[in-house]
Amino acid sequence: MNITQDKIDNLNSVLTVKITPEDYKERVEKAIKAQAKKAKLPGFRPGMVPAGHIKKMYGKNILVDEINNILNDTLSNYISENKIEVLGQPLPKVDDSKEFNWDFTDDFEFVYELGIAPEFELNFSSKDKLTYYQVKVDKDTLASRIKNLRKSYGKMSNPDVSADDDVIYADLNQLAADGSVFEGGISNTASVRLDQVENAKIKKSLIGLKKDDEVVLDIQKAFGSNETIIAKLLNISEEDAKDLKSNFKLSVKNINRLEEGDLNQEFFDKIFGENIVATEAEFEQKIREELEGMMVQNADQRLQGDLLQFGLDKVKLSLPDDFLKRWLKATNEKLSEEELKNGYDDFARNLRWTLIENKIIKDNKLEIKYDEVFAAAKNRLDGQFRMYSPQPLSEEQLGQYTAQFLQNKENANRIFEEVKAQHVFDYLKGVITLDKKAIDYDKFLELK
Repeated sequence: MNITQDKIDNLNSVLTVKITPEDYKERVEKAIKAQAKKAKLPGFRPGMVPAGHIKKMYGKNILVDEINNILNDTLSNYISENKIEVLGQPLPKVDDSKEFNWDFTDDFEFVYELGIAPEFELNFSSKDKLTYYQVKVDKDTLASRIKNLRKSYGKMSNPDVSADDDVIYADLNQLAADGSVFEGGISNTASVRLDQVENAKIKKSLIGLKKDDEVVLDIQKAFGSNETIIAKLLNISEEDAKDLKSNFKLSVKNINRLEEGDLNQEFFDKIFGENIVATEAEFEQKIREELEGMMVQNADQRLQGDLLQFGLDKVKLSLPDDFLKRWLKATNEKLSEEELKNGYDDFARNLRWTLIENKIIKDNKLEIKYDEVFAAAKNRLDGQFRMYSPQPLSEEQLGQYTAQFLQNKENANRIFEEVKAQHVFDYLKGVITLDKKAIDYDKFLELK
């Protein structure tokens, strides 16, 4: 067997693999004999089918399988032994002028294209500077969070007259162009949340309504043409909601109001557990700490995005773009030319950053331990369970769910990549200079 590499440039190579009968004859004969022992054919006792009969019936298929096995092993070993960092997988070059007889005496020649990862150096240092925002909890954000919590644990009432942020339970009937109810048109009974109404004038018309009152509603204008909200209100598809032009008659059936819960011990215990918080001041401080923790996460997410872009701008990487596009098409049969064209830039951007991440991990010997992956998955699952149940799972139960979760290869790879990204983020944070800048939360949200 002979394998040669023809280096086209720094990013592209061609591998040629030549296979002779001496390379595959013994393997094929062994595979035929193994098949003969397992074959169950009419007229032969189990395990007594002659190898020659198997060769006659299935020999070409067995030969093809063994040649493919030889190719896979040869390519894998060659790439590993020569420490070639490939992108994607070797891509076979089709030569229609070559035909094989598959008669156990052929010499075979196969040609593969390789996309090679670029060689590059990293030079991140303290001379590199990025802004790290320290987000402050302003009074409005704190007040809004407290209000939402009080409503979440508040009581439902049914006032006589609608007010801001109420929910109007109403019949909605489609109107014809002349203002009459459209016979056979869209009709539904739904809860209309006033906090979702975007148009100020329409919202004002929905405040002060009583049971059995009726108003004409421009539903597209009211909800800012949000097809998701409109579809849910009218019980229609989002596609139909998007094209809907009609007005609707809103007939009030009831008014629901969620009253804010009282700031008392019962309320504090519901949120934080028994006797953790005893006063309004302690409650406000707890909420402030919670928000500050969330804002640290928001600031870190912002810095991660800034670091990624900074790294891509600093470390200029060329890729074998033509090869990668052919490889993507070859491995994704349903991928259209338009999808490839529109999505390739994002694919290449992510690939460049992955190469930078991997080099940071390798050059700095950053170790990713299974315990870290397990802990990250455990925290993720704990957060998901707490969204649906106020009663947390026991450590034993959570550990069992985490072990099951990580048995799925896709889940395990995803969490591993998240932990790896965190390692790289922490490393870069310790290398570059962070210019810390205090900023109010509302101003932080306005950053682009």
